[in-house]
Amino acid sequence: MEFHCPSCGFVTCDFPFPLPTVDALIEIGYRKIVLVYRRFEPLGWALPGGFVDVGESLEEACAREALEETGLKITHLRQIHTYSDPARDPRRHVISTIFAARAQGRPQGADDAEKAEIFSLDDLPASLAFDHQQILEDFRDGHFGIRPSPSESF
Repeated sequence: MEFHCPSCGFVTCDFPFPLPTVDALIEIGYRKIVLVYRRFEPLGWALPGGFVDVGESLEEACAREALEETGLKITHLRQIHTYSDPARDPRRHVISTIFAARAQGRPQGADDAEKAEIFSLDDLPASLAFDHQQILEDFRDGHFGIRPSPSESF
């Protein structure tokens, strides 16, 4: 199997391999998170995120994707889980590392995101892109989020 560059058609690899991606689970206030509505297929609500660029750490990619898609500068970035089901993305096999983070302000959809909104973990959209429903259920049920210390507030 050959993989071709979508722009020029050049053969980029003659064997399949998964690509690294990141997703940002951005908390704004207690039990409130940011979701983006995807501008491109597959459409739907999703966590902000995307592909890791060459020469970029996972943390750098997560901060970049969050800023590009929501306009938010994230803080308190913490890796919480990795999802690797080969069927998690209909486009190809990706392995996504999920980060919890905090942010302040109002998200604005940009780049790959048509819009960005804040949702309560108790009132999420009915259908999410990729496996993001499972990610949010795991987050909600497992409390992987970043909790403020007694001296901090949201």
